[in-house]
Amino acid sequence: MPRIAANLGLLFPELPPLERFGAAAAAGFKAVELLFPYAMPPSAVKQELTRHRLTMLGINTSQGREGEFGLAGIPGREQDFDALFRQALDYQLVIGGTAIHCLTGAVPPDQRPAAEATFIRNIGRAAYLAAQHGLTILLEPINIRDRPNYFLTRLEQAAALIGKIGQPNVRIQFDCYHLQIMGGDLITRFEEHIALIGHVQFAGVPGRTEPDTGEVNLPVVLAAIDRLGYAGWCAAEYRPSGNTLDGLAWARPYGIALQHT
Repeated sequence: MPRIAANLGLLFPELPPLERFGAAAAAGFKAVELLFPYAMPPSAVKQELTRHRLTMLGINTSQGREGEFGLAGIPGREQDFDALFRQALDYQLVIGGTAIHCLTGAVPPDQRPAAEATFIRNIGRAAYLAAQHGLTILLEPINIRDRPNYFLTRLEQAAALIGKIGQPNVRIQFDCYHLQIMGGDLITRFEEHIALIGHVQFAGVPGRTEPDTGEVNLPVVLAAIDRLGYAGWCAAEYRPSGNTLDGLAWARPYGIALQHT
């Protein structure tokens, strides 16, 4: 059965950030991930994880300056990327997480060749540092409708970049929401790239609400992922349309929210 985690950057928005850990555990989640946790002291996060016996998964690198969405692919900002990655690494080492998703940033089309070379070098350095602590680097294709000019947008592009980076701890974050928008055919493409996939996320398409809304048949996709032998976590990363617990009917087959009717 797929192992379902909660993204606490988006789920339980009705609660203060530090209270979301307990709410996730009470709902039946065994693992969590975060988006940008840096406003919370890592010691406080670690305390909540320990108190509620939660496995900590990934976090994102910070976005950068206002209006930016990452720096890994931005030529001329290499030192700034290194600082953001070090911040994420230090945070994960305190809270006991397992992965860091490196945001690439937006790049105009005419700067793509330079951005690719910068990205390969930046992620190579990050992967080397992460490997010393047993952490995984995650690369996530993000759709251009939500993030115009984002550097990494296609699953096949991520696979090619990983081949060029050549580090075994660099993996794909397979976000069903973004990849459905950018080409669909989720099950076939998952199977084609399963050797490179390190994490899965999902949400309803196109609204990014509960995953039992919209055009993706989540039970079919998760069953296929499970059948193909994927043993990692699948994280719910969506914006609840109301109270989080009220929208968890989709999760009951996976052992989540069984106490709620």
